[in-house]
Amino acid sequence: MATQWEVVIGLETHAQLSTASKIFSGASTQFGAAPNSQACPVDLALPGVLPVMNRGAVERAIQFGLAINATVAPRSIFARKNYFYPDLPKGYQISQYEIPVVQGGQITIQVPASEKAGKEAYEKTINLTRAHLEEDAGKSLHEDFAGMTGIDLNRAGTPLLEIVTEPEMRSAAEAVAYA
Repeated sequence: MATQWEVVIGLETHAQLSTASKIFSGASTQFGAAPNSQACPVDLALPGVLPVMNRGAVERAIQFGLAINATVAPRSIFARKNYFYPDLPKGYQISQYEIPVVQGGQITIQVPASEKAGKEAYEKTINLTRAHLEEDAGKSLHEDFAGMTGIDLNRAGTPLLEIVTEPEMRSAAEAVAYA
């Protein structure tokens, strides 16, 4: 059956960076701690506190950029993206937009054969637009609160690398292979 629509997919994926502390504070990123036991004044944006960049997060982003043959910016900029989420106590997320740490690059994916679609396995190169550093939000908890929502801020400030592809995947199979 012919269709007038063409599938065009681009993805934004978040990779949590494996660092011992958060992107802008010294608070631990260890998983499984008691709720709200790993959120410090910087993560909560209390008055008078200032963020300090986690060198390890930047190094991991640069390593990713080099691995995908991207351009690594010698200078990058962070900005505040304003959001109103209950699990984002600052009211903003520190992220990169104007000058991300990683620009361009590519990842080669292996798309498996599909008997149903009558297609053989193939390889495809996906171009990336950018990868930028940002901080994660907290976590909303909906279980065990009798119709209410709890908030765990342990995850707030955990370093993320947001990886953005060009919109050049042409099927769900390609998107799944990329993911």
